Amino acid sequence: MSDKPIRILLADDHRMFRQGLRELLERKGGFIIVGEASTGREVLAQAAALHPDIVLLDIQMPEIDGVVVARQLAQTHPDVKVIMLTMYRQDQHLFEAIKAGARAYLLKDADADELIDVIERVHRGEAALDPTVTLRVFDEFRRLSVDQDAEQLTERERDILTLLAEGHDNRTIAQRLFLSEKTVGNRLSEIFQKLGVSNRTQAALVAVQRGLIAPPKPDSTE
Repeated sequence: MSDKPIRILLADDHRMFRQGLRELLERKGGFIIVGEASTGREVLAQAAALHPDIVLLDIQMPEIDGVVVARQLAQTHPDVKVIMLTMYRQDQHLFEAIKAGARAYLLKDADADELIDVIERVHRGEAALDPTVTLRVFDEFRRLSVDQDAEQLTERERDILTLLAEGHDNRTIAQRLFLSEKTVGNRLSEIFQKLGVSNRTQAALVAVQRGLIAPPKPDSTE
C-alpha cells in the first residue's frame, strides 16, 4: 500500500459534521482533506477539480441526491471511490447506494476506529458494509438473482409450467407438448432452479404469483 496520504472529499450538508470528520481524520494522520461540499452539485464539481481518492458522501444531499451523485461519479470518475456515510438503516437506501456504485455504506453512529478501517479498506480496493446490514444485502441480491432467472424462462418452459399448474403429470405434459417424459423432467429441474423452488407445487404457486403464467382454470384438470 502506498505511503501517500489518502485524499478525501467530505460531502455533507451539515458543516459541524464535516468539521468533526475533518478533525478526526487529520488527528489520526495518513489522510488529507482536499475539500468539502455541502450540496450534490458541489460534490461533482470538486471531484472533477480535486481528484480525491475517496468521497465521504451523505446519502441525502441538497440539489442532487447522494445516490445520483454516486452514480454519476461511477460513470465519470471511476477511480474516485464513494463511501456512503448515513444515519439511515432502511434497506431501500442501502440497495440504491450499492447499485449506484458506492464501495461502502457506513452508519453515522459508527465509532472512529470503524470509520478509519472502512476508509483504508476501500482505498485498498475492497468493499465494506456496516455489519448490521451485510446479511440483508446478500439476501436481497440472492432474491434479485432468482427474479432475474425467472424472467429468463423460455416460452416452452412457460408452457410446461402452465400445464403443471393445471395439475397434469409429466406424461400428460409430454403428450401435450410432443416431448419425451425425460425431456419434461429435465426441463422441470431447470425451471425449479430458475424459480428457486424445490417441488411442483411451489413452482406452480411462484409462477402464478409472479405473473409468469396465467392462473389455472377451475376445471382445467383431467
